[in-house]
Order: sequence, then structure tokens, then C-alpha cells
Amino acid sequence: MRTVFVSGCYDILHAGHLQFFEEAKAMGDYLVVSFASAEVLWHHKRRKPSIPDEHKLALLKGLRMIDEVVVGRGLDEGIDFREDFLRIKPDLLLVTEDDNYEPLKRALCAETGAEYRVLPKTPPKFEPVSSSSIVRWVQAPSEAPLRVDFAGGWLDVPRFAREGEFIVNCAISPLVSLREWPYEKQAGLGGSGAWALLNGRDGTDSELNLGVGWQDPAVIRETGVCVWKSGQKPVLEFKRNGDFLKGKMAILWTGKEHDTPGVVDTPRDFDRIALSGRIAREGVLNADIQKLAEGISVYHATQLDEDMEPIPDIPGSIARKYCGGGYGGYALYLFNEESHRQTALQSTPHLRPIEPFCLV
Repeated sequence: MRTVFVSGCYDILHAGHLQFFEEAKAMGDYLVVSFASAEVLWHHKRRKPSIPDEHKLALLKGLRMIDEVVVGRGLDEGIDFREDFLRIKPDLLLVTEDDNYEPLKRALCAETGAEYRVLPKTPPKFEPVSSSSIVRWVQAPSEAPLRVDFAGGWLDVPRFAREGEFIVNCAISPLVSLREWPYEKQAGLGGSGAWALLNGRDGTDSELNLGVGWQDPAVIRETGVCVWKSGQKPVLEFKRNGDFLKGKMAILWTGKEHDTPGVVDTPRDFDRIALSGRIAREGVLNADIQKLAEGISVYHATQLDEDMEPIPDIPGSIARKYCGGGYGGYALYLFNEESHRQTALQSTPHLRPIEPFCLV
């Protein structure tokens, strides 16, 4: 009989673990699974398990492919199962490609004559595939805001970042959910960042991998009217709850989808973009809507210089710009008074109100 031995935390038992156990059992006749005890987890990682040891033991024992379960109680990091391993003397110690304790485990195998083998990773059958990703999924909100960017856009893209400059943006309502999305898609409102958050992921890395910036997932997670420092990663300088903007913002669908990754390398005036961020920052700092409008207008001038199509001048608005830099999506309009916005909503088809959204 060929005995296979595997070990791990198995803190939240999920389908990825089952897939690993099935692959391990296929390499022998008798599968032994060892998991780190609560004491071991606390000793090495300063955290408690998600469920008590006796529950984890019962769950693992109940799986058809597992023949024996042992609880690792040794405090040697990486090989808390030494005592049981020496007792069982398995034929094969199986580990995954990301195992961090190869020298220690190879030495343990040498003591008993066991084979040490790395199991190549196979495509997962299910997502999410890790305990940490499941925790993020459980903790994910059921609703999320989108965002409008006021000024300083592109300075959140690491290769365009400028020390001492700013990106200014605002999380907005109505909110979106996985089941209800009351906006156009590819809209320049940070939808990919909201989608990532709703699915229990941080969208920052995925946005950066697309060659664009981090501002969307950053403000969607933070909420409020935010001023960020330009740089490689999100650093919040300050934020306001947005009360001074209530009743004063609206968006208009331009009829074209937004595509930021496709225009990253378009020549643009970064000096003027940086200026727009400084002006808008002053507007947010002092809750001065006229100064914020000035920053928005400076930024919009750079968009027009990039050959974006002109957007309608709606009577009563004091500033306008495309949401994002993707030559489409929604256009943002700012009004000095709620009554001016209301008049514009009544006279302009497809113009819709939005409000600042802030979680304290």
C-alpha cells in the first residue's frame, strides 16, 4: 500500500482543497492529511483559525478521498507534523509549487526514506481558490459606488506620476450591485473598480496591469470627495463628505463607449493636467465649488486638445468634462445651485442627477 502525506492550514475548506486532495489520492492508495493546530497558527502567524480544530478535523475526516487526518502540533515552522510523519512513515510527501519549506521537508523525507514530490499546479475548477480570497468574498459589500474624476487624471498612472501633484475625484450614487447596474457600460465611471470590489477583490493591481491608473478602485473603496497624492500607489491626502456638492452634479451619456487603455499613449499636456489637480484640490479643501469648477474646466481644455469631441454646453452649468480619458462614456456637469441643475434635468434629455457618496 502506497501512503501519500500532505499538510497545510486548510483554514477555510474550499473546492481548491478538494481538487488538491483528489490529485494527491490519485498518486497512492492511502491519503494522510495533516493540518496546523490553532496553537501552531498562533505561534507562527499570530492568528486564530476560522473554525475550531475539532470542527476542521471532522470536516476533513468526512471527505471520501481522505483516509486519515492528523493535527500538526509541533512548533517547528513548516513541519509541525514531524512526530506523526515519523510514526506513519509515508511513501510520498506531496507539496505544491508554492511550498516555502522545501529544505526542511526534504531533510525529513531523508530520515524515513520517503519521496519528496512537487505537484504541478493545474487550472482551478472554481473561483475563488484560496482561503483569503473567500474571506474577501464574504466581506465584499453588496453595493458599491462608481466615481467621477474632477482633475489630475493620468497622474495616477505610475509612469506619469509627478511628486507633489494631485488627483481629485468623487464617489457617487446611485450605487451599483452585481444584480443592478443603472448606468451604461464602458462609461468612464470606474465600473471595473466597482465590479472588483463587489466580487471581493481589490481592483488596483488589475487596473495597473492594464496600463492605467489606480484612482478608480481607490476612491470607490474610500468613498467621499478625495484628494490623492500622485504616485505609484494610492496615498490619500484628505477627503470631504461632499455635502457642498449635493444637488449640483449630473452626467450625460455621450453615446460612445469609453476606452482608457486604448489611449494611454496619446500625447497630452501633463503640465496643465497637474495644474487642474492643484486648482481642484484647493476647491475641495475650501468647499469652494467655483474653484473646483475652475479645475474641472482646465482639465477639460486638455481633453479637447486631445481631439475629444466637444460636449454640449448645458445652460446653468459652470463646468463640464468627460469622465475619464477614454474619448466617450459619460460627461460630468457641475452646477452652482440645485435649482440650476433641476432646470437642466427638465430641459436636457438623458441628463441624470448624481450625488456624492461617502461612508464615514
